[in-house]
Amino acid sequence: MKSTSKIILAVGIVTLSACTSQQLQQTASTAAAAANEALNGSKTTGSNPLTNDEVINGLKEALTLGTNNSTAFASKVDGFYKNPSLFIVFPPEAQKVKDWAIKMGMKSQVDKFEMTLNRAAEEAAKDAAPVFVNAVKGMSIGDGFAILKGADNAATQYLKDKTSAELKTKFTPVVQSAIDKVELTKYWNPIITAYNKVPLVEKQNPDLTDYVTNKAMDGLFKLIAEEELKIRKDPVAQVTDLLKRVFGSIMK
Repeated sequence: MKSTSKIILAVGIVTLSACTSQQLQQTASTAAAAANEALNGSKTTGSNPLTNDEVINGLKEALTLGTNNSTAFASKVDGFYKNPSLFIVFPPEAQKVKDWAIKMGMKSQVDKFEMTLNRAAEEAAKDAAPVFVNAVKGMSIGDGFAILKGADNAATQYLKDKTSAELKTKFTPVVQSAIDKVELTKYWNPIITAYNKVPLVEKQNPDLTDYVTNKAMDGLFKLIAEEELKIRKDPVAQVTDLLKRVFGSIMK
């Protein structure tokens, strides 16, 4: 009888120990998960959450990829000229000049002028990639998480807000050089000179360098936004493991 009691008591102790060990293990696992979640600032995905470095490096990689693709597209022949969404039109403030010139039989000159506007933007875009790449380097951890959780164009808007002033300063001489290369003023000067000789008209002479610079920048940012949207939404565009990991986390 005593022997049987000892056996029952022993089994009870072993069972109690096993249950206690299992409960402790579950409690420890729960605490570890909670700590991991707190450290990463977001819910964990499985047992391998995103790190701060992965988020920042992933976003830098995405922006570098997007800007490289965009500048390569924009800088090729007809990148602006035969793309309806980027095509640079006659300066709006000089619309009266365009209308008058066409009325006077100068449509050919107007068309050539518009073509060279776009050729200047295409030429300038060739030197844009390094400017964008350098601008990406200063992204902070806070910026990175805000961009990751932001709108579909958050990275593009960040780049635009942070770099437009500096980009324009660096871009302007490149555009001026491009304007000289494609001989833009050769097509502009006869049009504006003839118009300004008309009695009583308000003299016109837009800053073509500034106009092309702004339009070239607008076009590039438009392309970058399109690239960002693809990387965010299309797994096929997430061409590296890091991009898949970072942007895949917000697609779930």
